[in-house]
Amino acid sequence: MLVEKSLLEVLEAFASSDPTPGGGSAAALAAATGLSLLRMVAALPRTRTGSDEERRALTEAATILTKSARATTDAIDQDAAAYQAVVAAYKLPKTSDELKQARNAAIQRALGGATEAPLAVMRLSAEGLDSAVVVASNGHRAAASDVGVALALLRAAIEGAALNVEANLGGMTDQGYVARTRSDATAWRDRAARAIEGATAYLAGGAD
Repeated sequence: MLVEKSLLEVLEAFASSDPTPGGGSAAALAAATGLSLLRMVAALPRTRTGSDEERRALTEAATILTKSARATTDAIDQDAAAYQAVVAAYKLPKTSDELKQARNAAIQRALGGATEAPLAVMRLSAEGLDSAVVVASNGHRAAASDVGVALALLRAAIEGAALNVEANLGGMTDQGYVARTRSDATAWRDRAARAIEGATAYLAGGAD
């Protein structure tokens, strides 16, 4: 389990020649880190103006962010396991028509699992970015750079996960599933972009 290793061990795992962990796990890690930074700002004792309303909004945001951060942390290993299943499926024997059919079916199932993992990271990141708007508008101004870093990490997570979604869809034969998943991925990207724009406006002082 990557999440049980030290930071140095995780970085070495990413640097190794093994196919996993790869970009999908890296995207999940970026999401988990960004969401954790937002949790930190939401939990600071000081808010934007010190009002009770801001504290309530930040407390609610922290609850959502905690769940999303845990889920994206789990996704670090889930993505690696999903891709390992793809590798295993491609290694299945194909010495007869029956075995070829079984192998193709296994590949399609594995690609579906490998698609759902990064798609979940996109969803969790987009949902977390909704809370980023709350944190940016209510959080302590001195922590604006922390929120900015969180936004950058979550943007990277969204884009990285989207790349993995598309890579897996390229090998799938169920065009209905491909179309639905691409539509979902586009929706999460658009939602994330709107949230990033909104949060950034607060950080820049362009929104009240």
